[in-house]
Amino acid sequence: MTDLHEALRDDVRMLGSSLGNTIRAQLGDAFLERIEHVRQLAKAGRSAEQAEHEELLEALNALSEDDVLPLARAFNQFLNLANIAEEHHRVRIRDEEGELCAPDTLCGLFAQLRKKGFPPEQITRALGQMRIDLVLTAHPTEVNRRTLIQKYDDVALCLKNLDRGDSGAQQRLDELICQIWYTDEIRKQRPTPVDEAKWGFAVIENSLWQAVPRFLRRLDEQLLEALGEGLPLDCSPVRFASWMGGDRDGNPNVTAKVTEEVLLLARWMAADLYYSDIDALRAELSMQPAITELAERSGHSTEPYRQILGEVRSRLAATKNWLQSRLKGEQLESDDIYQHESELLEPLLLCHRSLKSCGMELVAKGALEDIIRRIACFGLTLIKLDIRQNSDRHAQVFDELSQFYGLGSYTGWSEEGRQSFLLKELQSRRPLLPKQWNPSADVQEVLDTCKVVAAAEASALGSYVISMASQPSDVLAVILLLREMGIQHNMRVVPLFETLADLDNARDCIASLLQVDWYKQYTEGHQEVMIGYSDSSKDAGQLAAAWGQYKAQEALTQLCRDEGVHLTLFHGRGGTVGRGGGPTHTAILAQPPGSVDHGLRLTEQGEMIRFKYGMPEIAVRNLELVTGAVLEATLLPGPSPETAWREQMETLAGIGMHEYRHIVREDPMFVPYFRAATPEQELAKLPLGSRPAKRKQDGGVESLRAIPWIFAWTQTRLMLPAWLGTDKALAEGLKLNQGRLLQVMYTQWPFFKANIDMLEMVMAKSDSNISAYYDERLVSKELSVLGSSLRARLGEMQVCINQIKQQSGLLEHNPLIRQSIEVRNPYLDPLHFLQAELLHRDRNQPDQRLEQALMVTMAGISAGLRNTG
Repeated sequence: MTDLHEALRDDVRMLGSSLGNTIRAQLGDAFLERIEHVRQLAKAGRSAEQAEHEELLEALNALSEDDVLPLARAFNQFLNLANIAEEHHRVRIRDEEGELCAPDTLCGLFAQLRKKGFPPEQITRALGQMRIDLVLTAHPTEVNRRTLIQKYDDVALCLKNLDRGDSGAQQRLDELICQIWYTDEIRKQRPTPVDEAKWGFAVIENSLWQAVPRFLRRLDEQLLEALGEGLPLDCSPVRFASWMGGDRDGNPNVTAKVTEEVLLLARWMAADLYYSDIDALRAELSMQPAITELAERSGHSTEPYRQILGEVRSRLAATKNWLQSRLKGEQLESDDIYQHESELLEPLLLCHRSLKSCGMELVAKGALEDIIRRIACFGLTLIKLDIRQNSDRHAQVFDELSQFYGLGSYTGWSEEGRQSFLLKELQSRRPLLPKQWNPSADVQEVLDTCKVVAAAEASALGSYVISMASQPSDVLAVILLLREMGIQHNMRVVPLFETLADLDNARDCIASLLQVDWYKQYTEGHQEVMIGYSDSSKDAGQLAAAWGQYKAQEALTQLCRDEGVHLTLFHGRGGTVGRGGGPTHTAILAQPPGSVDHGLRLTEQGEMIRFKYGMPEIAVRNLELVTGAVLEATLLPGPSPETAWREQMETLAGIGMHEYRHIVREDPMFVPYFRAATPEQELAKLPLGSRPAKRKQDGGVESLRAIPWIFAWTQTRLMLPAWLGTDKALAEGLKLNQGRLLQVMYTQWPFFKANIDMLEMVMAKSDSNISAYYDERLVSKELSVLGSSLRARLGEMQVCINQIKQQSGLLEHNPLIRQSIEVRNPYLDPLHFLQAELLHRDRNQPDQRLEQALMVTMAGISAGLRNTG
């Protein structure tokens, strides 16, 4: 094993020592020694040539019910602290490297583009046209409470201050770790959708508010140095949207009232942040020299900039007060509030122009430019809120309405009949909804939501996403409902193609829509389509889903090019391979050539939001990576797959889907085994998010949401959703021509390489011995036969990956990730074994103390493995 970098090892040791001191103070030396004994046994078990855990299991089984919880908490918190140390170390390494123009940096990309003959104006024009939406979602994989996340952020700040020689940082660090230990890490209640939205706003306030202007400033400097032309002040290639408070698909807790509240809260938060910025800037801009326009506007004040900024601050205060009254259900006059970002920008740009003209360019390029660049990214609304609802809910509206009018049942009509009805109503001048109609509560909620959306400012809204969309009528129905409620702009209405069948049908659905003259005019030359990763993978297995997603994007890209319509693809990715996860930069470059045309939208989900954007320095790096990847994919798209590669992928996907469905859908032992071997049932007790774990409470695996489906398998380290079916497919592919074709595909096709590399990472995190212990404690002998079979297949999968990559062991060429996993295993192993034991005890004799400890083990394993959802 590669040694940890010395500085990182020192940080981990120091954090662990501080945690140990806190535990000793509460529980005494004897208990701390017991924790250390368990850790040493886990480490020794991993050091053996064949993992041996007998002594560790004896020590864990000897724990009393009262000892189980503090021991689980100790390992959980150590893993969280190790994550912080590792993230801080990544920032430290980047700082030590300085501004080296590495190939994966923006300046490295600019040099590569210039070398390939791209003129500077083409590169800057591409950046100016770029639109990347990072869509923050509240999918329930962030197990940590918000109060703890804030303390973790402060720990990271202390590590930074220690590096700078701040002698007082150690005391603050010890204080924070003490606070963390005495804070309950498990929520007592599920967060509400508004709580989730506030958590998203906190990420913006605590990290992205600082990160975005830094990122844009760096981009401007690198453009200027490499190309001689900077980034316009009003340009931000990356913006932020959110599903928190807008995603109502399967979540009855997201109501029209919730959406309205979140829209108002986002605007209030933006006004509050700008108020603080302007207040601080006003204190700085004490200078007198000003251009005539600004001097006259300030009434020839002796401090003209302060005068102008004071007026801006007053309007922001009025805006905050107005929004506060709206949140209370009151109405205030809105004459003096900011309604459009141009109103806020105009006086700031005037100040900027004046400062530069009067020889104070250094001042203009400071805090003032940061505020202007924030406005370019966040606008007046902080985020753009997406709305998501299932197509069935919209159809239900028209079904009740058609029956009220005596027209029969809308859901029983043909697709042609539905389209004809909807288009006729879209072009009609009379109201659609009768005053004397009393719809059901579900239908009224859909109508109320559309009313809230219609009343919102266009700048506050992103897209209206339709889950389980499969026909043109699904899109037309939403447009009609929004029109009926009085919307004044053509909101993007986006079909989400989720299952494999829907992905295969995506091109035909959009083609039918674009053949409707009225609809094509409505699009104003821009069509957005969302590609679902979670449900397609759960439906057909990861390999078949990935190929289905690729082909759908290819077909949609060609269709929209032929129709003269600009296509934006919205990728519904998660943190795990089974949900399209993996490094964003690699994933973007692996998309079909031409499908990333100056932009895309993609979801950032659950704990990945914190890992990628929770610290400003790491956020800047991730913003650079996604921007660079989109620019490269736009100007230097990868190769189209050769015919032989396509044919091989068709074969592999077919085998993979058959094998996956054969186990998951057809093996009668599978569902009982899944329920017995994993904590799937117990996950419902973990108050992670506002959304129920199942779409239908009485349903089976097919009704389980993709996140708990993957989360459950991750807890046992079998990682089944990421590889089941792919193992047999790759094994068959390797038999042909000694696997040379797959090896060529890996080295020459970014799509195939990205998938294999992500699978390798999953294989490295899997662990057959851990999975086998869950079976030993929880599964009947009859069902354990299936578990043994699956673990054998897991081993074969690892062999396939090594053969394709022509290496002797997993992560041979990525020692940093391998090292990160190896370092965490001695802290994860006790949590796994403890969890299996707790599941066994809790299922036989429920105990509140055991349930609390069980939830802590889930949180700890999630923290240790990181991308769990």
